[in-house]
Amino acid sequence: MLRQAKLAILFTAAMTGAPVTPASAQGTGKYLAPPNQVVAVRAARMFDARTGAMVNNPVVLVRGDRIADVGPNLAIPAGARVIDLGLATMMPGMIDTHIHANMNIGGVSEANRTLVALANVQIDLAAGFTTVLDMDTRGGYNTVDIRDQINNGRIEGPRMQVVGQSINQRATNYYPDIRTGRFQDSFIEGKNLNGPWEARAAVREAKLRGVDWIKIYTTQDFAGVMHMWKPDATLVNSPSLTFEEVQAIVDESHRMGLKVACHTYGGEGMASCINAGVDANNHLLELSPTDARTLKQKNLPMVVTLDDLFALEKEDLEATHGRNSRLKLAEQAFKNARAAGVTIVLGSGATSVAIPHGRQWDQFTKLVQWGMTPAESLQTVYLPAAQMLNYGWDKDVGTIEKGKFADIIAVPGNPLADVNEMEHVRFVMKGGMVIRNDPMTRPAAVARAP
Repeated sequence: MLRQAKLAILFTAAMTGAPVTPASAQGTGKYLAPPNQVVAVRAARMFDARTGAMVNNPVVLVRGDRIADVGPNLAIPAGARVIDLGLATMMPGMIDTHIHANMNIGGVSEANRTLVALANVQIDLAAGFTTVLDMDTRGGYNTVDIRDQINNGRIEGPRMQVVGQSINQRATNYYPDIRTGRFQDSFIEGKNLNGPWEARAAVREAKLRGVDWIKIYTTQDFAGVMHMWKPDATLVNSPSLTFEEVQAIVDESHRMGLKVACHTYGGEGMASCINAGVDANNHLLELSPTDARTLKQKNLPMVVTLDDLFALEKEDLEATHGRNSRLKLAEQAFKNARAAGVTIVLGSGATSVAIPHGRQWDQFTKLVQWGMTPAESLQTVYLPAAQMLNYGWDKDVGTIEKGKFADIIAVPGNPLADVNEMEHVRFVMKGGMVIRNDPMTRPAAVARAP
């Protein structure tokens, strides 16, 4: 944490310079690998994220920020710097497709929010998440600037794609703007977005602010548990945006080169997202077998976002007298999606307060409990996640393969034998730059989510 906090301070001097294209070519910033470096990384085994199998005695040859070659017992060229990870397991850098770098920290200055956001994504990077998708800041566009300065190499951090502000019909909602305390503001999140043409205008505004994704909420947020559960312990799913509005947002976003993510639990709001072809449907707590088949037919992934549900489990069970919870609903929805062959992508939902950054490994354990093999659970943060990202990033991240960015992590043991090994990431390389290289030891056990 201290290291991340020190690096975060650098941000105050870094807010200059033109942004660069995401996944751009090798640059020369302080936090980018030297273009002429040659590094060989070797370990006892390597997780092949494409096949789900282990490769013994792998060597990864890195030139600049890219993987030049990879294979078992690969010859190491003379003069290469060798990083020997011993008995560890090498893996690709992970992708978290649902974080909130600075949500839920209202009442502070914009500079404070920016520093907190930077520190949080640096914590994610140190935990092995070399790529993240920030799914809504609620109160600004500082993630756009953080993303650009990371790409420029002025500050250390993961590769980022960002939503900035969500598009949400909040003008009559109970959420005030997080920066000002007012219920309406100039940002699109605070506007009373009614109708397809206003929806299209909101997408264009977000595009001009430099976002990679558009985030919408089609299941209305709730003002406390009394508006969450019906007396029969089923969810209250009040829709917000109409299907025509969602359809307009998806069409305009795709026309502008953006992708769309949807927060939805069920009912009409969930149907709007699925039928309009939203690129990343998050939560989907009431996903039925029929809904799952529609997702499959449209070739749309399901983003299983669990860490926020871990945090809400206690209050849900109290509100329903033990009869139901969002985590229980998520389990059945996940199983329905699996049965239909829907692609599963993992996103943590990590925020600034209730759901700590850097603990995303909790979710692998839950997916294994729900029926996945350890290999399948790990694969949810690799190729499926990379393929869901904007700009065709699966060409650059998600596997350890020749030509891709040298995004490599390592854990002491074998996560296919025990998926809880993922809480012990000890080595992180992002784009050929070593972020951490700690002794391959395990500290005292950390309490896991139920």
